[in-house]
Amino acid sequence: MAGSNGTAEDVPFIYQQIFKVEMDAGPSTKISVLMLMSLFFFFVNCVMFFALRSKRIFQETPRYILFGHMLMNDSVLLLLTTIMYTMGTYYLQVTRAICTLLVVISYCTFRNAPLTLALMSLERYVAICFPLRHCSIATPKRTGIAIGIIWFLSSINIITDIIFVLIINPSLFVEVLFCTQEKLFLFKWQLDKTQGFDVLYFVSVAVIIIFTYISIMITARSVSSDKDSAKKALKTVLLHLIQLGLCLTSFLYATINRALYTVSDSSSLFINLRYLNFLILLMLPRCLSPLIYGMRDEAVWPLFKYYFCYRSGKVKPSANRKCKRNQSRGK
Repeated sequence: MAGSNGTAEDVPFIYQQIFKVEMDAGPSTKISVLMLMSLFFFFVNCVMFFALRSKRIFQETPRYILFGHMLMNDSVLLLLTTIMYTMGTYYLQVTRAICTLLVVISYCTFRNAPLTLALMSLERYVAICFPLRHCSIATPKRTGIAIGIIWFLSSINIITDIIFVLIINPSLFVEVLFCTQEKLFLFKWQLDKTQGFDVLYFVSVAVIIIFTYISIMITARSVSSDKDSAKKALKTVLLHLIQLGLCLTSFLYATINRALYTVSDSSSLFINLRYLNFLILLMLPRCLSPLIYGMRDEAVWPLFKYYFCYRSGKVKPSANRKCKRNQSRGK
């Protein structure tokens, strides 16, 4: 296949040509698998979120507030990603205004994930390194403000692009087009700016998580009391680092897609590789990350199993006590 020339219009053109071929190939099976997978994990996230909302202490604990935000964020991203992939597969065109709304929400939720991980790591850092001040620093109100800051940071880049389009040519928003993020770009420097923001987000989050991990590790070795809590917090931050690695694979999705297009010998091969790339790099990290985090939580997991099985079992009597103990000990 021929390579692209590096302009902002290249990516949409590539997708348009490939999606036209894929329409004729009959992608019903792939879309069915994608829809079932998306709906199943969306249901799992909803059950886990309902479990968090079922106990008041979860609603008042910063770490569970952040976990709930991660569940909602990934669920919205999961649905939007599936919708936009389906639209692309069948080459469905929408107005630029509708496309802008879809892209803005998906863009923000996509960038929210690593920022939320950084905030969760900082909360664990405060709980272990400053245990006496944890309750005054990490409050539900401040957690809500921090979540608002996350949304502001994740949206500032895409909002500036939209404002730029409004200033240059407002009539473009009534145009009917194939919906991709690149269609919102009028110049290549906007694409370069977006890639620069992505690098800045990832590097900043990586520095924060590594800093909190090292700080908690030092604290765990220096204190003689309550080492178990410090070790558990250390494992939690390490899990955040692994989740960050999963986020990185998602950031590489578009780059790998372009590379696959360049090296593929036929359109059908690119279609199959692109589908696997989408499932492995975009869908699986968003599906597994909240589930893995919930599975290792001794307070949330029993409640999740209880509601997931339609209340057919019994919640462990110690679940609420574990939650309170985890909150006080800074797990």
